[in-house]
Amino acid sequence: MRPDLSARIVWQPFQLNPELPPGGVDRQLYLRAKFVDSERIRSIQAALEESGRKEGIAFAFDRIRRVPNTLAAHRLMRFAARAQKEDMLAARLFSIYFEHGEDIGDRATLAAAAGAVGLDASEASEFLASNAEYQSVASADELSRQGGISGVPYFVFDRRYALAGAQEPVAFLPLFDALAAADADMLTSPA
Repeated sequence: MRPDLSARIVWQPFQLNPELPPGGVDRQLYLRAKFVDSERIRSIQAALEESGRKEGIAFAFDRIRRVPNTLAAHRLMRFAARAQKEDMLAARLFSIYFEHGEDIGDRATLAAAAGAVGLDASEASEFLASNAEYQSVASADELSRQGGISGVPYFVFDRRYALAGAQEPVAFLPLFDALAAADADMLTSPA
């Protein structure tokens, strides 16, 4: 649709539930506290499952037992970025959580995910046992909140344009066109 477009994805940390304890919480208790109405929970999950099927994602909400604190997962994304494997790790984390119900707040699960995408699992485990990237992740998360971000996905383009929420691919085209036009104007503007 835009064959001349070149883009680089930069994953930024954002915790949906930064207040969760390090071990996460029971998912059923969390959902009941957040939504109260169990029919609403089923309705939301059914809609997500249907949307996921269209995209080849087999959401399996019934397998998810805990809502994790994702700080360690975000830190691991920074570890993966050092080897340019953050895209692969993100896909792996989404799959093991949403399709397999694994606890992505658990250090052993995270280290195994790192190993599955070609990173050294023991190095990942040592990294997670340290405080490495803790402050940078926490600061980036807080900066996002201060900027008004309250949910994911949230896309920022060239620090100029943003698009919130899950979107159909065509929704991005006006942004791409605006960026291309702005870049063309900058190249032709007199100094």
